[in-house]
Amino acid sequence: MKHFDVVVVGGGHAGCEAIHAACRYGLSAALVTLDVSKTGAMSCNPAIGGLGKGHLVREIDALDGIMGRAADVSGIQFRLLNRSKGPAVQGPRTQSDRKLYLQAIQQILAQEKFTQVEGEVSELLSKEGRVDGVMLSDGSKLYSRTVILTAGTFMRGIIHIGDKRVSSGRMGENAADKLSQQMEVLGAKFGRLKTGTPPRLNGDTINWKILETQPADDDPVMLSFLSNSPSVRQVTCGITHTNKNTHEIIQENLNKSAMYGGHIEGVGPRYCPSIEDKIIRFPDKESHQIFLEPEGLSTNNIYPNGISTSLPEEYQKQYVRSILGLENVEILQPGYAIEYDFMNPQGLSTDLETELLDGLFLAGQINGTTGYEEAAAQGLVAAIGVAKKIQGICGVQFDRSSSYIGVMIDDLTTRGASEPYRMFTSRAEFRLKLRADNADQRLTEQGWASGCVSALRYKAFSEKMESLSTCKQVLSKMSVSPNQARKVGIGLGLDGRRRNGHELLAIPGVSIKHLSDLEPLFSEAPIATKEQAAREAVYVTYIQRQDRDIEALSKDLGVEIPPSFDYSLASGLSTEMISKLSTARPRSLGAAKNIEGITPAALTAVLLRLKSVQLKKAV
Repeated sequence: MKHFDVVVVGGGHAGCEAIHAACRYGLSAALVTLDVSKTGAMSCNPAIGGLGKGHLVREIDALDGIMGRAADVSGIQFRLLNRSKGPAVQGPRTQSDRKLYLQAIQQILAQEKFTQVEGEVSELLSKEGRVDGVMLSDGSKLYSRTVILTAGTFMRGIIHIGDKRVSSGRMGENAADKLSQQMEVLGAKFGRLKTGTPPRLNGDTINWKILETQPADDDPVMLSFLSNSPSVRQVTCGITHTNKNTHEIIQENLNKSAMYGGHIEGVGPRYCPSIEDKIIRFPDKESHQIFLEPEGLSTNNIYPNGISTSLPEEYQKQYVRSILGLENVEILQPGYAIEYDFMNPQGLSTDLETELLDGLFLAGQINGTTGYEEAAAQGLVAAIGVAKKIQGICGVQFDRSSSYIGVMIDDLTTRGASEPYRMFTSRAEFRLKLRADNADQRLTEQGWASGCVSALRYKAFSEKMESLSTCKQVLSKMSVSPNQARKVGIGLGLDGRRRNGHELLAIPGVSIKHLSDLEPLFSEAPIATKEQAAREAVYVTYIQRQDRDIEALSKDLGVEIPPSFDYSLASGLSTEMISKLSTARPRSLGAAKNIEGITPAALTAVLLRLKSVQLKKAV
């Protein structure tokens, strides 16, 4: 009878990253999924990355994960979001070809040695308080030392279209009800969440000529550090808007939607509302933007990003056809809401291991998150946790100061999820340090020491770092007078002070071209290396300050907060933070940190106020 180190349940984004990472560690592994042909499928919009999410993809890639590589070979429209802003809040994104992405994932996984099983897990096997494998619905058993459960939206999943209810994990696929029931017996506490998707449109029936367009970037930024340029033809997306007529149709039929008709108990995502939610929450807004995004090069399917719905099909058709350019559009698949079970992630360790059974790990939407990127990152974390448990390896340090993955894990395990969690750059208080461009510099060395980064990946990283180090040395040795700087177009005052290359690059308006004109050795460096050196020069002072703040805050979490402390007097605290802290009355900064929604910035404000009070008392 075959015994495995780990069984991964679910072939979505979390499961794919988990099984691939397990193989990189040399673990004997099995992947169980309902439909082998759909391993790696994109169930919603075929897009990867974005604000915050692009950071996660880069971090997964830095640890030799597969999402970024698959996105790059299938990407049909690369765009760097927030390009006009600083690198800390920029997010690489691509619209992918749905079929090509799935093929890329499956091709990567085919190179690894693991057992693939098609079937439904109906029961977790256990022995003496620890997991012992899984049983399938056909009665067969797979024994293992650990299990990573990545059930997505399948656990008691229900699709809603108006008053229609279908038991399903995603359109056309059965839900996994038995597993939810058994986990409840084990003591799992489930909540219900909801997410949704818009109707899919026939692109041949859209009047593209009258619509605004959004082309791909001329200088595409890739998702993987190993990629150089797109692999397939780039496409243009269309932009349209809802209007007064659209809103009236939705408003008049609101009670027929699943959400507002009382058919759904789960909480939906506040930051990505359905079109019904938008109409209710923003009654004064006359229109909402819609991005018409192609789902691939070989299909006419269009994903209208911005109008997810649970209205009956007939009313979906009415409101969609009221929109400019969509007057005669054909709906290929109706939009729907999906409701599913999730577990409170506060019961998880930082390796995503549960308290229910020793050796049971959870990753993805079952932990209250939403989004491909969040799921994939958790699958990676869980696999690293399994390797730590079985092999005793050093693992990778995920914390708020080192990675967006660390921010997410800390948010989930200390604060829980009251709504579907997604990543934003605003969640990372140290985002100047945690940029998408330096994810490999933050994590690849750790991944190599842990054992999850391949020799090929590490060789490419080492060569990059050697080039960057040489470039930095050139910049450090430069000594440029104001007169020399002015000759190449740098507007310095004649103060007589000589500056090195780092100091010059930190000046607004100074470009790598200016430095190339000043120093031939810098000019000879690869363009990517020069751009990275320039970014680091801009942020170095701020990062040094952040590092000091990180160190100070970690030392001060044990500081006690008096019961009578007046949070309203702490400078910089928002009304929301004051209310949360005043209600909870935490006994220490460490206790305050674990309150949902309390940011490290808020903790710093409280700490400064505490020190100010203590100083006044001492005087």
